[in-house]
Amino acid sequence: MAFEINGKTYETDEEGYLANLSDWNTDVAGRMATEDDCDLSENHWEVIKFLRDYYEEYQIAPAVRVLTKAIGKRLGKDKGNSKYLYELFPYGPAKQACKYAGLPKPTGCV
Repeated sequence: MAFEINGKTYETDEEGYLANLSDWNTDVAGRMATEDDCDLSENHWEVIKFLRDYYEEYQIAPAVRVLTKAIGKRLGKDKGNSKYLYELFPYGPAKQACKYAGLPKPTGCV
């Protein structure tokens, strides 16, 4: 599967995750979000940036429990809770946010 932005083709797997993590950019995230009828707000971008930083440090996309706890430590407990994250990413905070962040699907996500 693939999609095109500004003449460049981006390959994805069957679930829409980028095949090549280095292809990621904010336009790619925006395109993926648009396909899910999601308008990315500043709060979305905060979580996406957090995930990209987390992946760079640990070389793994965190499952939802780990994500919730790690966000709570870094961004505060008002953002480090499932309710807040599911409001932003209703298809699953770890799964959907990692997809927009250009990361692999987190282990344990179905």
